[in-house]
Amino acid sequence: MGGPERKHPAPGGGKRKRLPVFSIVLIFCYLVISVLVFAYGIREGPGRTPASPPAEPTPSVNTAVPVETSTPEIEQNAEQSIPMPPAVKVKGIWVGAWYAGDQEKMNNYIDLIDRTELNAIVLDVKEEYGHITFLTENEHISGTAKDLIPEISKLLNNLNSRDIYPIARVVCFKDPIRASQNPQCAIMDINGNQWRDKGDTMWIDPYKRENWEYIAEVCLEAARLGFKEVQLDYVRLPVEGKLSEIDYGQAGEQQTRAEVIAEFVGYIRDTMHQVGVRTSVDVFAISGISESDSDYLGQDVRLLLPNLDAISPMIYPSHFANEGTGPFGNGVGSIINGELFKRPALEPYGVVYNALAHFTRLMDGNNPTNSVMRPFIQNSTDAFLGEGFYIQYGADEVRAQIDAVYDAGFEEWLVWNNVSVYSEDAFLEE
Repeated sequence: MGGPERKHPAPGGGKRKRLPVFSIVLIFCYLVISVLVFAYGIREGPGRTPASPPAEPTPSVNTAVPVETSTPEIEQNAEQSIPMPPAVKVKGIWVGAWYAGDQEKMNNYIDLIDRTELNAIVLDVKEEYGHITFLTENEHISGTAKDLIPEISKLLNNLNSRDIYPIARVVCFKDPIRASQNPQCAIMDINGNQWRDKGDTMWIDPYKRENWEYIAEVCLEAARLGFKEVQLDYVRLPVEGKLSEIDYGQAGEQQTRAEVIAEFVGYIRDTMHQVGVRTSVDVFAISGISESDSDYLGQDVRLLLPNLDAISPMIYPSHFANEGTGPFGNGVGSIINGELFKRPALEPYGVVYNALAHFTRLMDGNNPTNSVMRPFIQNSTDAFLGEGFYIQYGADEVRAQIDAVYDAGFEEWLVWNNVSVYSEDAFLEE
C-alpha cells in the first residue's frame, strides 16, 4: 500500500537514518489533507445526502440587467418557468393610487369585496403622470417612485390571504416623467424636440425598445410584490395635439402603429408568463368598432388578441358620441352593432350589450390563445355632457351593464369610477 507513511530502505548498507525535518512536515500535511478529503466525502460526496442541505435558491424575477441597455432576462426553458396559477373569473373594481394609500378607504374596499360577488381589485402600480406608486429599491424604476401606497407588500399579502385577485395597472406610453428624465426615450417632433400633446404632456415612444424594457421592469416588480396579473393601460399612441408634427423616425416607416403595439404587448405577455403572471390590456371600445379609429390609436383588436390573456374594452356609455354639439357631441350619435344610439349615456344596457356583440364577431377566428373578454363598465356620472345627455350612474345602471355582459355571453367584468367610489348595492351579496 503506497503513501507517505511507507518505509523505504536507506541506500548504502541498510543503515537507518533519520528522516529529514521537511519529510516529517510533508507527511503531517498529507495526513491532514487526507482526513479533510475523507470527511468532505462523507458529508457531500457523490450519491450521499448532505447532513444539512443548502437552502434551495428562491425563485426570483429580478433580472439584474440594466433596462436601459438590455432586455430583462427571461428563462426560455418552460420547465423552469413559474407555473401559471388557475384562472379566476374576474369581477372587480379599480382603485386609484391616491385612494389605495388611504388605509381607511382601503379597508372599506376590502370589506366590500369580502361580502359581495366582487373578487378582484385593480391597483395603480404606474399611473398616468409617470410615477411608480410605491417606494422601491429597484434601481431601474426607483427614480420615478412616489410613496402613494405605503406598505404595499403588506397590502398585497393581505389581499392574497383573502383570495382577492390583485391586478397591477401599468400605464405605458403616457409618461411625462420618463420622457423628461430620458429625452432619448420621448416621442419627438419633426424639429427634433420632445413632442407634447394637447395637455402639454410628453409621451414615450412605443417604437423604442428601451421603453419596452423599462415597462417590463415595472411589471416584473409588480410580480415580485405578489400581483397575479398586469393590466396595461395607455397602450396606444397619443390622439390629441399636433399629431402631424410627430416623428417616429425610420422605425415608424417600417412598422404600422398597430403592429408595434401588438408586438409590445406580446413582449410583455411573454415576459410575465415566465414568472407565472397574466397580462391584460385596456383598449378604447371604439378601437373595436371603428377601423379608422383603430389605426389612429394603434389598437387593432385582431392583432392584440393572440398576444394577451385578457382584453378590457372600456365600454363607458357616456364616452360614445352623442347627437349633441357639446362634449362628445357629433350631431348624430353612435352606431354600435348596427344600432344608432343618439344619447348613449342614457342607455347603459343597450350600449354595453351591442358593443360586446360587435366584439364577439371580431374575436371569432382571431383569438387563437382564447384570450378572455373582460369589459370595463361605468359607475361614474358625467354631468359635463350637459342636460339631457347624461343620467346618474348608480346601482341600477351598473347592474344593467353587468346584465348586458352576461347576456352577451361573457362572465367577467371590471367597474370604473373616476374617484373610486362605487354603488355598493350594484353588487350581489354573498
